[in-house]
Amino acid sequence: MTTLCHRPMTLLAVLFIAASLGCATPASNATLSDGERAAIADTIQKRLVAAYDLSKGDMVNQLMSVYPPRGSVVISAAGGRVTASRDTLEAGVRSFWETTGRYMKNPRWEWGPMYVDVLSHDAAILTTTYVVPHLTPENEPHIIGGAWTSIWKRVDGNWFIVREHLSDMPRAAAERIEATMHRQ
Repeated sequence: MTTLCHRPMTLLAVLFIAASLGCATPASNATLSDGERAAIADTIQKRLVAAYDLSKGDMVNQLMSVYPPRGSVVISAAGGRVTASRDTLEAGVRSFWETTGRYMKNPRWEWGPMYVDVLSHDAAILTTTYVVPHLTPENEPHIIGGAWTSIWKRVDGNWFIVREHLSDMPRAAAERIEATMHRQ
C-alpha cells in the first residue's frame, strides 16, 4: 500500500497546495478600509429604509425589492416559522399587506439604531429594531414592531437580504406604547 509518507514529492505537493489555499485571500475578502466599510453600511441602510417607506405605491414589490430576484433561496425566520424561498416569503408579505398592512391608517415605519457589520466587499450583517405606529380602521392606536437581523449579499452589484430573523415586540410592550399614542 502506497501512502503519502512514502511519496515525498506527493506530500510536498499536497502541503504546498494546502498552504497556498490557506494563505490566499480572495479579492472579495480582502481587508476593507474604514471608508469602504462605511460606504457599504450606508448603502445597505439606505436600501432598507427606502424599501420600507410606507408613503409609496406598490408596497409588496417595494418590500420585496431588498430580496434577490425570483427563484432565489431566501431563508426567513419570523413568527415562529421558517421559509426557504423567495416565493414563499413573498406570499407571506403579500398576505400580511392584503389582510393587515393596507388597512393601517397613517402608518410610519420608525427604525431604531442600525448596526451593520461589514464582513467583506460582498457580505454584511445588519441588526436593528423597528416600530410601526398607526391607527386601526376603528381609529384605535396600534403598534407593531420588533428586532431584525439580516444577512446581506452583494449580487451583480446590488445588495440583497439572503437570510433574516425577525422577533416580534412583546404585546405588553406594544400596549404601553399604544397608551401614549393619540387618535387622529
